[in-house]
Amino acid sequence: MEPLRFHLFACEQQKPEGVPGCAARGAARTLDALRKEIAARGLTDEVQITSCGSIGLCERGPNLIVYPDGVWYSGVQPEDAAEIVESHLQHGRPVARLVNNDAGALAAEVRLNRDKYLAGLRARDAAGAMPDDVMQMIRGYQDSRVVLTAIELDVFTAVGDRTTAAEVAQTIGADRRGTEMLLNALVALGLLTKDGGAFAVTPVSRRFFTAGGQNDARAATMHTVGQWERWSKLTDAVRAGGDIAGAEIPHRGSDWLQSFIAAMHRNASERAAAVVHAAGASGVSRMLDVGGGSGAYSIAFAQANPQLHAEVFDLENVLPMTRGYIAAAGIESRVATRPGDLRSDVFGSGYDLVFVSAVCHMLSPAENRDLLARCFAALAPSGRIVINDFILNAEKTAPKAGALFSLNMLVGTRQGASYSEDEYRGWLAEAGFEKIERIRLAGPTNLMTGTRR
Repeated sequence: MEPLRFHLFACEQQKPEGVPGCAARGAARTLDALRKEIAARGLTDEVQITSCGSIGLCERGPNLIVYPDGVWYSGVQPEDAAEIVESHLQHGRPVARLVNNDAGALAAEVRLNRDKYLAGLRARDAAGAMPDDVMQMIRGYQDSRVVLTAIELDVFTAVGDRTTAAEVAQTIGADRRGTEMLLNALVALGLLTKDGGAFAVTPVSRRFFTAGGQNDARAATMHTVGQWERWSKLTDAVRAGGDIAGAEIPHRGSDWLQSFIAAMHRNASERAAAVVHAAGASGVSRMLDVGGGSGAYSIAFAQANPQLHAEVFDLENVLPMTRGYIAAAGIESRVATRPGDLRSDVFGSGYDLVFVSAVCHMLSPAENRDLLARCFAALAPSGRIVINDFILNAEKTAPKAGALFSLNMLVGTRQGASYSEDEYRGWLAEAGFEKIERIRLAGPTNLMTGTRR
């Protein structure tokens, strides 16, 4: 069966540095050029490209196979993309100068490279070498720290379209030598380019990390910069069983709070539409958003239902930022704010929906039981609670994002953690909720819902 006219398989296997392979020879740029050319010629419904592992011609990449023709190309560069698409995919004429024509020689080369690869694996294993993926986990902090330092210093804004290391160093107030080493590392990570001693941002770094970028995320990412010091104390936190850094959220300073709320707003805004669609906004006239932060979810619920009025309940020092986001959305008439402490205050009564997002992981099991009991009391009969959070399996080992985030709570809170579905079900039932349900969403968090009897 051939549902498409052509199916292209392009090797993009990542190998250790210094080992011949398509990725090291620029396969990503070739793939990008092919995809753009196919789209430009209106062939996306007829041609599919799939990146794949090694096809055995590692020293002559980037490699590409075109099916159903069975044509094997090698050494395909970005500038070859237009010719392959026009000549082969549109007119049925393979580009002869790039084609491997000798099937016997091709099969022999594939077998030779396979045998060399397997022999190398056996030799590494015999020598007791650590697997590459494990080593990458151990060294993963290096990539992270390079990017976080660049964000902290606002390097991408300073670099712009074409700037030398000396100019960047002067702009950010840093040492020239250190700045150039950082810029070179960012080039190696693919977030900058370098040409003749001048550096430039890539489309990704321009979009997300430069001031005024289309989706400038620097303010939100500064929250991750701030987490670095706490994660560096993970060993001590494991020994102590919780955060050893001290200050609770209300006392961490305005800079930390602004970056935290910016990060939460960005995360919530990206997921709000899916959450509202899954939870449902119809039939809701009064909504309480417990610990609502920027108000992103309240805004989304109100936009989905013109009859809905929401109230964002959060700390006094958070709410000025909340009101700024609400004003920017132009929805002040239907989204209000109320100061209070979600750990202890009474929430009121008569709400059709109580929404609790990214709150339960900050609290201990006992605090969550108390919180959900007060949420139950705040609901009108048949009112609903919707919890949006990381929800772990029974063993608390998956999903990976939730298990890692539990450690984030270990280093950042007194008793917070990610919790399992069974724990949420137990707490909700204990509070008096029925019709308890888990709603799975794409991404790291899910919903737990319940109805007041």
